[in-house]
Amino acid sequence: MRYPRRVMELSELRTSIHQESDQMSVLNRAASSRNAVTGLNSLIPQDWSILYDISNCENPLHISALLNHVRFTEAILSRNPELATVKNSSGSTALHLASAEGNLEIVLKLLQHNKDPCLFHDEEGRIPLHYAAMRGRTKVAEELIKAKPDSLSLGDNYKKTAFHFCVKYNHLETLQALVKLDYAIAGDLLNFRRPDCAGNTVLHFAVKLNRAEVIRYLL
Repeated sequence: MRYPRRVMELSELRTSIHQESDQMSVLNRAASSRNAVTGLNSLIPQDWSILYDISNCENPLHISALLNHVRFTEAILSRNPELATVKNSSGSTALHLASAEGNLEIVLKLLQHNKDPCLFHDEEGRIPLHYAAMRGRTKVAEELIKAKPDSLSLGDNYKKTAFHFCVKYNHLETLQALVKLDYAIAGDLLNFRRPDCAGNTVLHFAVKLNRAEVIRYLL
């Protein structure tokens, strides 16, 4: 029995999707394992294209960045550096995840390959610097700003900048580092004074949240 061409095409597409899904599952397991690089090297000779067919999904680079697997991250980036720009289902790049976790070595490796994701917004409008500020990852925040100084001026969907997040989550040390860099870059504290969509500057925000130490520092 001969099947119509359209049916054959759909069948082939389903088979292809299942194969890619299986390959991705194996690769993601490799990214999560302790012997991540060994797992990757065993997979790549079988199918090099697996690292070039990944898009808009939780890919191995996201996983290795989250788990701080430095060598695996290096191995993935050396084969397909474009994965550094791929977003997952929440709009996050590997740099978002590594910044939130404070995985400084991973952040530096990602920045070596591509600095552009510093300015990529996720679904909530947040860039990697926002997550570093939220978690008090001071060293990571400094590297992100050095890579892309413009990140200091970017707000999320509610126009909250990294300064607002430092205050909200009470990370005074990180706030101080950002203020120093802001002044060094602009020669003034222009970004520091930017209000959010509710009209709150960083000082207003600190007063509303009763952050006594932050208020003393700002004054």
